[in-house]
Amino acid sequence: MADVISVSRPITGTDRTLSFETGKLAPQSQGAVVGRIGDTVVLVTANADKGVREGIDFFPLTVDIEERMYAAGKIPGSFFRREGRPTDQAILTCRLIDRPLRPSFPDGYRNETQVVGTIMGADQANPHDVLAINAASAALMLSGIPFDGPIGAVRIAWTVEGSWLPHPTYQEGDESTFELVVAGRENAEGDIAIMMVEASGTEDAWKLYEQGAPKVTEDVLAGGLEECKSWIRQSIEAQRELVEKAGGPKPTIAYEPQHDYGDDVWKRVEAVGTDRVAHVITIVPKAERNAATDEATKAIVEELSAEFEGREKEIKSAVRSLTKKAVRRRIVEDGLRIDGRGPADIRPLHAEVGLIPTAHGSGLFQRGETQVLNVTTLAMPRLAQMLDTIGIDDSKRYMHHYNMPPYANGETGRVGSPKRREIGHGLLAERALLPVVPSADEFPYTLRLVSEVLSSNGSTSMASVCGSTLSLMDAGVPIKAPVAGIAMGLVFAEGRYTTLTDILGAEDAFGDMDF
Repeated sequence: MADVISVSRPITGTDRTLSFETGKLAPQSQGAVVGRIGDTVVLVTANADKGVREGIDFFPLTVDIEERMYAAGKIPGSFFRREGRPTDQAILTCRLIDRPLRPSFPDGYRNETQVVGTIMGADQANPHDVLAINAASAALMLSGIPFDGPIGAVRIAWTVEGSWLPHPTYQEGDESTFELVVAGRENAEGDIAIMMVEASGTEDAWKLYEQGAPKVTEDVLAGGLEECKSWIRQSIEAQRELVEKAGGPKPTIAYEPQHDYGDDVWKRVEAVGTDRVAHVITIVPKAERNAATDEATKAIVEELSAEFEGREKEIKSAVRSLTKKAVRRRIVEDGLRIDGRGPADIRPLHAEVGLIPTAHGSGLFQRGETQVLNVTTLAMPRLAQMLDTIGIDDSKRYMHHYNMPPYANGETGRVGSPKRREIGHGLLAERALLPVVPSADEFPYTLRLVSEVLSSNGSTSMASVCGSTLSLMDAGVPIKAPVAGIAMGLVFAEGRYTTLTDILGAEDAFGDMDF
């Protein structure tokens, strides 16, 4: 067995330690790290193919989380007594890891890359999700895969005393009013650049506020984002020490950078396509704009196909890049978005309730071309969902499910079991309303909400939040307060940042950030 290398750092403000270990488990993996806080233990491996799959035009990064029931001393409750499909929590953890990692690989790197986290110990106190982000970064740093890390991550909880607590236990999180998960990396100036933020109020937040707990204001949030940098830095320093103890960084694996188009194609597409694209990006209806984009692309391909024989795919990719550049420049220089709005303008709103006569509650919310129907169903407490997980919860009385069929975009495609995105969006909207849902003592019912995305053009998850409020009130559920959500975007072009309110789908795709 190879030498075991380990490093650890005390988590300031707590009595716990963050540790990383490599060299003992999974020796054939390109990178393998065991992360640990308390008795919660996560093995994360990172591996990449040696070549690029033919014809691939995106970066195929896959993150998987394997929650093993033995980690919590349990036997799975299914008929076969073994783990099956990933739990909702596992899918959320996959998405949580993916978001800060994905932008940290170099442009042009498209070798299939897989990060697998196996939860080997769950002490019922320390959550494994943020630990897995840190261990995933450490595994990539050891693997030789091209990765601009390390990435550090921390969860902080806003306590009833009015302070931020790092890496809270499950119990400490439940006793707080608000939680942030923040990931970041160190930039060239030595500061911590924030890569990802996820936030949510807790189930008891409203009750704690009524008892006098300090509110979470914008200043408190800004302070939390600043405070979290010290704990992110601790993780980054520990990862760097682990790499040095392991003999320093491995040579980067040989890979051939993939380019969607050559410089010669770009120059010609820019010359013949700029005016066409400038007109297309002013068309407001999404379907008409997409059709016009297809026509413009076809015309440009026909005009240049003889000049660049056999390179039609490059021409199409260059047209998309030209469109992205034009959209971003128009936003920053002219203050105009695709649909003619200014950066802070919101699309027309429409709300309606009582659409489904047989449902307990229903609400239709529309913002621009985004339309979501939410339906509330009430049932007896015994119909609460039973949970068979490695966490501390064994049941769930408030559920939110999100569906987005292909017709929402005017397309054809597979329908059926929900995909990761649908599960993630459903749980995102669920968390948004959790603090205002009445307790079981106040309202002894199980609640299931379903959001049906009927038309999609940006911010469907936030439309689901608004629709949820409508249908809950239509069902007579005594929520503490109405909740609304909106998607924000950020564009950096021509040396300037511009914040966008209520983003379109294209602005999400062509922008730099959504929140």
